[in-house]
Amino acid sequence: MNHARTAPFQLVPGAPDSPVLLHVPHSSRVIPPDVRDGILLDDEELETELDHITDSYTAEVAALASAACPSPPWQFVNGLSRLVVDPERFPDDREEMLAVGMGAVYTGTTHRGRLRPSGTDTEPLLERYFHPYARAMTAAVDERLAATGRAVVVDVHSYPSVALPYELHRTGPRPPVCLGTDAFHTPRRLSARAEAEFSGFGRTGLDSPFSGTYVPLKHYGKDARVSALMIEIRRDLYMTEPGGPAGPGLDLTASALAALVVALTGGPAGI
Repeated sequence: MNHARTAPFQLVPGAPDSPVLLHVPHSSRVIPPDVRDGILLDDEELETELDHITDSYTAEVAALASAACPSPPWQFVNGLSRLVVDPERFPDDREEMLAVGMGAVYTGTTHRGRLRPSGTDTEPLLERYFHPYARAMTAAVDERLAATGRAVVVDVHSYPSVALPYELHRTGPRPPVCLGTDAFHTPRRLSARAEAEFSGFGRTGLDSPFSGTYVPLKHYGKDARVSALMIEIRRDLYMTEPGGPAGPGLDLTASALAALVVALTGGPAGI
């Protein structure tokens, strides 16, 4: 496990005229030493947990896709593991994943074990990591709106081919590519374009096994200029599970994402 000093998050500039923001929240395995001290797992157990919970190589996918675009998208990349905080969760009791100990600060593991002690005070982690991340993502979306009049947030994720015990919707389909949507922020032409660009992987599914998108709360359900889509690539398509090396599918995934970004960059304002 890497304890090197790493920025909590990074905004990688793209083309000034690009409305697209690739959001990569779960690719890192980095846990600061003081946060590590509050985790109950031993080093071997923690490495295994990171193998299961990390969306490995998704930062590489986003970077490769961006490099292939004539008008590169912007990238917002989490530099820390989601075991520090999960920036995509609600920070309060609206979060359904609280039922399995996986709210904004995880207290449970992928196999329904205990990650942090009972009664852990989560506020320090929220103040130090979660809220600054949310403010920075909000600012990044606002910058795209100011520059282009619209913002398209594309979440870059992956998921295991076999359901893990923590998943709330384990019995649903697990297609090669799952597209997470939102009734307000995902126009049908956006998901249809993604289905077309990822059609080389086979059947593309909607909202199973994971649903929803990431939109800053400032804009969520309020600003139709912000559109959003979550892309979940099944891990066996591009890597050896659970935490092994990447394979040829990594480049294919990046190429499909690049094609989507190109389409969205030149697409109609509604996308």
